[in-house]
Amino acid sequence: MARILMVDDEDAIRVGFKEYADFLGFEVTEAKDGMEAVALCRENDFDVIIMDVMMPRMDGFTAVKEIKKIKDIPVLMLSARGEEYDKLFGFEVGIDDYVTKPFSPKEVIARINVIISRNSGRQSAESEQVHEIYTFGGMSVDITARVVTIDGDAINLTPKEYDLLFYLVKNKNIALSRERILANVWGFDFFGDDRTVDTHIKTLRVNLGDYKDHVATLRGVGYRFEDKC
Repeated sequence: MARILMVDDEDAIRVGFKEYADFLGFEVTEAKDGMEAVALCRENDFDVIIMDVMMPRMDGFTAVKEIKKIKDIPVLMLSARGEEYDKLFGFEVGIDDYVTKPFSPKEVIARINVIISRNSGRQSAESEQVHEIYTFGGMSVDITARVVTIDGDAINLTPKEYDLLFYLVKNKNIALSRERILANVWGFDFFGDDRTVDTHIKTLRVNLGDYKDHVATLRGVGYRFEDKC
């Protein structure tokens, strides 16, 4: 039984979704704002979080950032606004998918099933693989442990930035189109576009600091991780 944390300050939305999800066999816990969601995540484990953006006390973006510091839980973001900025910022802080209000509970459940299935597949693959570490000068990329260090210091990346870097490193010195990256890192059923890749590459380079040039831009094509050492 999948465990869902439903975070929204509107009682009717939480109750309506919970009734539908309960009927389908999901276990749903409710939170009315970001602060309550963070507190619940400290004490409980969830398979996926449905997070509203605009809420009192702590907004959804801030709540996701705080939760990602303590647990790697997939997030489906809800928003009454449909601006591209909201979507891109959401992906930057580590969300997995995005739905604009008003939404259909049936569609949200379908997206949740995809997120849970994708996350389970990734965890199974990681548990079966041998310890995989790549070193580029002073940068170490430990794919098995999901740890990246630069000159001995661990750097903090969002879950999706880790996935993106690992995919680039595994395919080092190979030209990768944006479409190929999107399909392999986000999945063929992802609802975003190529600009999602560009946004994550930009933030990844910032986090890599002196090693950002390992991620080369191929104009009109995509990107390539270059083993320069």
